[in-house]
Amino acid sequence: MNTSSSPSTAPLAQRYGSGAVVRRIEDPALLQGRGQFTDDVQPEGQCTVAFVRSLHAHARIVAIDTAAARAMPGVVGIWTGADLLAGGVKPAPLQLPFPGSSPARLPLAHGVARFAGEPVVAVVATSAEAARAAAAAVSIEYEVLDAVVTPEAALAADAPRVDAALAGNLCAEMRHGDAAKAAEAFASAAHRVRLSLVNQRLAPAPMEPRALLAWVDAASGRLHVRASSQMPTAMREGVAGTVGLKPEQVRVVVGDVGGGFGMKTGPSAEDLVTAFTAWQLKRPVKWQAERLEDFAAATHGRDQHIEAELALDASGRVLALRAHTLANVGAYPSSTAVLIPLLIGPWVITSVYDIPVIDLHQQAVLTHCVPTGAYRGAGRPESIYVIERLMDAAAQQLGIDPAELRRRNLVRPEQMPYTNAMGQVYDCGRFEQMLDQALALGDWAGFEARAADSQSRGRLRGRSVTTFLEWTGGLALEENATVRLLADGTIEIFTATQAMGQGIATSYAQLAVDIFDVPLERIRIVQGDTDRGNGFGSAASRSLFTGGPAVQVASRKSIDEARDKAAEALEASAADLQYRGGRFVVPGTDLGITLGEVAARQPDGVLRVDGRAAASGASWPNGCHLCEVEIDPATGAVEVVAYASVNDIGRIVSPQIVRGQIEGGAVQGIGQALCEQIVYDRDSGQLLTASFMDYAMPRADGFIGFKTAFDTSVPCTTNALGAKGVGEVGTIGATPAVANAVVDALVRAGVSAPRAQAVQMPMLAPRVWAALHGG
Repeated sequence: MNTSSSPSTAPLAQRYGSGAVVRRIEDPALLQGRGQFTDDVQPEGQCTVAFVRSLHAHARIVAIDTAAARAMPGVVGIWTGADLLAGGVKPAPLQLPFPGSSPARLPLAHGVARFAGEPVVAVVATSAEAARAAAAAVSIEYEVLDAVVTPEAALAADAPRVDAALAGNLCAEMRHGDAAKAAEAFASAAHRVRLSLVNQRLAPAPMEPRALLAWVDAASGRLHVRASSQMPTAMREGVAGTVGLKPEQVRVVVGDVGGGFGMKTGPSAEDLVTAFTAWQLKRPVKWQAERLEDFAAATHGRDQHIEAELALDASGRVLALRAHTLANVGAYPSSTAVLIPLLIGPWVITSVYDIPVIDLHQQAVLTHCVPTGAYRGAGRPESIYVIERLMDAAAQQLGIDPAELRRRNLVRPEQMPYTNAMGQVYDCGRFEQMLDQALALGDWAGFEARAADSQSRGRLRGRSVTTFLEWTGGLALEENATVRLLADGTIEIFTATQAMGQGIATSYAQLAVDIFDVPLERIRIVQGDTDRGNGFGSAASRSLFTGGPAVQVASRKSIDEARDKAAEALEASAADLQYRGGRFVVPGTDLGITLGEVAARQPDGVLRVDGRAAASGASWPNGCHLCEVEIDPATGAVEVVAYASVNDIGRIVSPQIVRGQIEGGAVQGIGQALCEQIVYDRDSGQLLTASFMDYAMPRADGFIGFKTAFDTSVPCTTNALGAKGVGEVGTIGATPAVANAVVDALVRAGVSAPRAQAVQMPMLAPRVWAALHGG
């Protein structure tokens, strides 16, 4: 790249292509109020559905009386679980690639309600007010049953069963590694470190709650769905199966999405009921969740209880890792919810460290809680938290600088490609290089002076270093893209990945500029329409990793096909044509033709080209994050006062966007460490954190800013773009970084290491104060 060129004279691809800082193309419409979220679409004759939800965590549904509700003004239909069964809806069983069992779920509870907030009755009326009023008039008689909300209690012999037809509450379990070799390593180890850790239950809490609008198209007779979804094709498949249609009889369109964080990866029970009622009524029906409904009934994240230990030799080299995980997957787990703790998390638990032996016992446990599901990182944050907490505990026990202990155990570049103890292959990585850069960026060596300054102000200061990696791709390593060259010069690109606020359209457009050499404004990115294309969607940080190469392939094929057609029009050899700035020219003449003019010569005025790309394996983004905190000893309040990170995400297409992803993700991880937690009453199973009055989110005034750097010297080798996933890296690194910094501050203040390490997330002021003052 010619860095001496000014912005006005540099080639278009240099100014607007990959690697350049550009304004997000998604932003003007959103900032001007022209966004099209699901609730912005208001078809004529639209009805609204409201749900009557279970008041109890576990109860037999004795009787449902809807007579009064049916007589109320505006009511057009009421459905119960029995009505769904009569309409042909079948309960959805758990589908796993290994043995497991759980209650089969109807979108409306039938016979038994298994968590507080589970939808039991759906009321459709001509307005939201009428639907809510009628829902309040539905009378349900319950026989309240005992409930269990923690995995430990659920595994007790006398625990209430989530499903009386099952032998118990163990949903599924897996063992990984070699228990005998691990036992030998622990028996001979010079040092052993053991921790009891909790990754607490979290609410994804995107800005836009769940929403779905469905109607029957009069002309085609097909069911049309407008949804807030990360995965339109999954939504189509789920709706078709529920309603009893073939997938091609359903069209799903997704407009703007106000965040997903994993919560919108598949259709919710309410989504399916809304679509079903629209099909039954042949009228438009919408459901827009209230925030309370998302807290009470949308999938939650995390909720893992782990006993973990490390065996180390006298020099601090890790010999073996042993862990037993109890994952609370709620009342009706999905396959994803079970795979996260049983398989996906274990894939990364050894992280960037050369740990030869593991012994993992993973158990997914049913409880009377909201089902868990994918949440930013999906298993990787939980596992990285475990290994990073263990590494810091080991450093404290051995009296070794935590950065040095990590250095001694890092996988070295010459070991690449490296196969970890779970059989996962890291294609590349220079982990010590990331560590060295981060220690310099965060001024690790200058900490003592900052700690002295904090002490002079009556504050306790602690620090931490976290080295880690993450797995991205979602086991969906292929993606398609379609380019349409239009007569007006517009270049339209469709992909089945899905925007949800992460700026992926801008990144795709910049990749297209690299190839088409036209202004960014000429590129139009289209997503979220199952009539245009279908695919896995956006999850597991796969959008750019898989979608980016597909955009490149389709764009290059478009240039090639346009070149052939331009040669025909210009009566020249295709090999002789030169291409620049959206135009083919015959060298040495004034003859030329633009892409738009080539398209205009086609029968329908459009030149369409499909492209497909596949990665050969997952990507392994990694990094090193440093955190410093201050604690007010009088209150126990914790403040993050410094945060620095160096991140390896391979090739960077949109610098501004990846910085936002890393830093925004870090804030989300800090939220778990310090304030966020879903809490159920252990006796009644009632949700105690059902609103932002009770569930604390991280706030902008809690941070003084980030030092964020990227090392692009290690491109991914498993995809043509060289990019690694970025969407979840910040979250994965931040949680253990903050937690370990708090523990470090406590130990420096004189708290015993075991007592400091026993403080669980969220590290709220009362918990920290109790550790300091012996409460």
